[in-house]
Amino acid sequence: MPLFRSVLLLLAALLASAAAFADFEEDYESKQWQEIEVQLPVAPRQETLLPFYVSAATENRFYIDGSTLSVGSDGVVRYVLLVLTPQGARNVTYEGMRCETRERRIYASGRQDGSWSKARKNEWVRIQDAYANRQHAALFLEYFCPIGNIVQDAAEARNALVKGVHPDNKR
Repeated sequence: MPLFRSVLLLLAALLASAAAFADFEEDYESKQWQEIEVQLPVAPRQETLLPFYVSAATENRFYIDGSTLSVGSDGVVRYVLLVLTPQGARNVTYEGMRCETRERRIYASGRQDGSWSKARKNEWVRIQDAYANRQHAALFLEYFCPIGNIVQDAAEARNALVKGVHPDNKR
C-alpha cells in the first residue's frame, strides 16, 4: 500500500505542476507587446549629429542625432537618422528599432523646414543585411542591439556610436 500511495502523490504533484505551467504559458501568451505613444522630436541639429560607418559599398554619409536617441519602456530604440549623398541630397527620418524581433519602423520623414511628415506606411519590417543599403543592419548589429540584446539606455547607444562600435561586439 505505501508504494501505491507514493505513486498517487507523485501523480497529483505532476498534475499540479502541469496545471501551473499551463497557467504560466497562457499568461505569457496573453500579454501582447504594446508600443508606447511616440512623440516626434525636434529637427536634427548639426552639433548633435553622430556619424556611423555603414559599408565601403556606399558613398553616402550616415548620422544619428544623439539628442533624439531613446530606449523606450516598450523595448524600442528610437532615433533620427540622417543620410547625406555625395550629390547633396538629404534624407531625414524618425525611426524605431526592436532588437527582440530584429525589426525597424519609420515614424516620420523630415522636411526642409524642420517639420515632420508622418509616414504613410509605418509598419514594422524585418532588418535585412544588404551589401550597399545596410544602415539599419549596421545600427542593429554594431550599435543598438549588440549580440541581439537591446542597449540599456540612450547613453550606451551614444557611446557605441562615438566609439564606432558597441564594446560587446568584438571585431
